[in-house]
Amino acid sequence: MSASRNSALSGRVAFTYPSFRFYIWARFFIVLATEMQSVAVGWQVYEITRRPLDLGFVGLAQFLPGIVLFLLAGYIADRYDRRKVLMFGYVGFGVCSALLLSATVSGTRSVNWIYAIMVLVGVVRSLNTPASRAILPLLVPAEHFQNGVVWNGIAFQTANILGPAAGGLAYTVFHGAAAVYAMALAAALGAALSMARITFIRPQRRGDMSQSAFLAGFRYIWNHQIILGSISLDMFAVLLGGAVALLPVYAKDVLRTGPWGLGLLRCAPAIGAGLTAAVLAYRPLRRKTGITLFVCVAGFGLFTILFGVSRNMALSIFALILVGATDMVSVVIRAVLVQLTTPDEMRGRVVAVDMIFIGTSNELGAFESGATAQLFGTVPAVVIGGVGTLVVTALCALLFPQLRRADELASREAESAAR
Repeated sequence: MSASRNSALSGRVAFTYPSFRFYIWARFFIVLATEMQSVAVGWQVYEITRRPLDLGFVGLAQFLPGIVLFLLAGYIADRYDRRKVLMFGYVGFGVCSALLLSATVSGTRSVNWIYAIMVLVGVVRSLNTPASRAILPLLVPAEHFQNGVVWNGIAFQTANILGPAAGGLAYTVFHGAAAVYAMALAAALGAALSMARITFIRPQRRGDMSQSAFLAGFRYIWNHQIILGSISLDMFAVLLGGAVALLPVYAKDVLRTGPWGLGLLRCAPAIGAGLTAAVLAYRPLRRKTGITLFVCVAGFGLFTILFGVSRNMALSIFALILVGATDMVSVVIRAVLVQLTTPDEMRGRVVAVDMIFIGTSNELGAFESGATAQLFGTVPAVVIGGVGTLVVTALCALLFPQLRRADELASREAESAAR
């Protein structure tokens, strides 16, 4: 067998495990469904009310359940069969799509029913996310886990690009949201069927499920410097580096472009992330991963500053591509470090805490960017965020030396923890 063929096979090694293939299809279908649906909901709400504030309420309705339910979600992921949890969750997404389809076909013109269904979507998503991330180490062995994380990222980014495009096209071609909701329903059911085909390569371990176990994720993270450091670094970088939230302002007032330009700007980080994930699939990170993590987060801050000061469309797109690329590297490293250094019986609760901190920082990051832009102006807000990311990177490098010294992603300790 030639060296090039060996390299090609190693780049797709996670796909040699049948359950991983079904997981990737399920992941692709469910992200495609939710992204198509989000486009239709946004257009439909705005067509009904013509108020941008109502679009904010749609996001809020999906965000709030996560704040309330994240501890329960982690507990469920560790207490019950994660495959079944995900199957029920994907069916739940399908039910939400069916409710939206039914209400749309009936001709209802009130947005209150949309908000109610979006709360239900938020509930399903909150209960699903820890199980979705915690199941991956049960599908591929530790030595191939990084490859699985990378292909999971590729599937997510592909669906993240195709979903909005497919949703917007279907909304236009079929003159309304009903067709989009029907497509989302079909995709969600496809995800559930794919998940039903999954079997674990090792049994799922279940730990202490007493009342105190609800807070075990917090305690475990606090006592493990590598996990605490990686979550803290990512959380504050996302909180401060929220340039994406200000893209509409950049497109209109800074770069003087139209909606087509906004579309290109929004796609740029996903393009960078997707291309980087493809490279990592064939050239995985092997050594000095702690240093690499800090360098990439610092790069995220620097390229955010470059975007902030750019007045050229091509340079701005290039900067955002690099923002997405550096973010993808840090996401892969953090996912592997957190999941492979966490025992399986704790993984759902640890992931739930990770989810709520990173998810909250996304929402607060958008608010921080908007508030800073209101006070200081759009360009200073983005630059301040980039500088803040650099400062946080330096502080975390000093405060978490164990994370800085992390070397191999799949160490013997990690492999034993994954068993």
